[in-house]
Amino acid sequence: MQKIKGTLIPIGGNEDKGIEESEIYTLEFIDDGILFHVVEAAGGVDANIVVIPTASSIPVEVGENYLTAFSTLGCKHVEVLDIRSKEDSETEHAIELIKNADCVMLSGGDQSKITDKIGGTTIHSILIERYKNDEGFVIAGTSAGAMVMANEMIAGGSASESFIKGAVNMYKGLGLIPELIIDTHFIRRGRFGRQSEAVAKFPNLIGFGLAEDTGMIIRNGNECTVIGSGMVIVFDGSTLTHNNEKILKEGTPMTMANLTIHVLSNGDEYNIKTRKVKVLPIEAPFI
Repeated sequence: MQKIKGTLIPIGGNEDKGIEESEIYTLEFIDDGILFHVVEAAGGVDANIVVIPTASSIPVEVGENYLTAFSTLGCKHVEVLDIRSKEDSETEHAIELIKNADCVMLSGGDQSKITDKIGGTTIHSILIERYKNDEGFVIAGTSAGAMVMANEMIAGGSASESFIKGAVNMYKGLGLIPELIIDTHFIRRGRFGRQSEAVAKFPNLIGFGLAEDTGMIIRNGNECTVIGSGMVIVFDGSTLTHNNEKILKEGTPMTMANLTIHVLSNGDEYNIKTRKVKVLPIEAPFI
């Protein structure tokens, strides 16, 4: 199996852009914020960063927010690629930007828009090829931009109908990391139930539930490190002894016995291949 050389950074949403006043965003923006880690992974302030706000209903405003955030961090080469159709994904301008980027940042919004407008296009192929083969190439995504990294992608679903079959809607993602199912805004929006159903549907996959202002740096398609101020909930369905998802009618409560759950926070590590956790030692500094 080919060793993946690029880095993925899925983020749970509402990453600190240095403009929030709420006390929930406790990390210092310039020193410890998630976007700082994105820039660092991409090679520093001279990296070519391309922001794609396709998922957003207000792409211009979102693009401007990221331009401001990255320039605050000292980045000199940041461009917004405003893709609103499949045709936009096939332009020479778009293809050149993706070929020359050190980091591609996918914004939040509606993840299905990313698949519909980028999936299957030339730039989708370039993203996959560069992620597999280019050392130092980073694809970061927040909220919708994180969820679309999977192959089996959560497209929506009701948090209030937790643990009821039919509470989650699945769709095809960009397939960057097919071993995972990624959900975001996980704690605040009460998405435990819909991620549980997603893993019940695909018990061979691992579910990551990312809290807000929390991310995972995933290296080699395997080694994951938690960054940010919140938690990542990991769902491992490989240990299930009972899973009645396939035989239930929609609207019926589900049974899942011996689902393995890990709660990870800043600095903790997870290995996708071995499904093992390595906890940050208590005396070690936060990342």
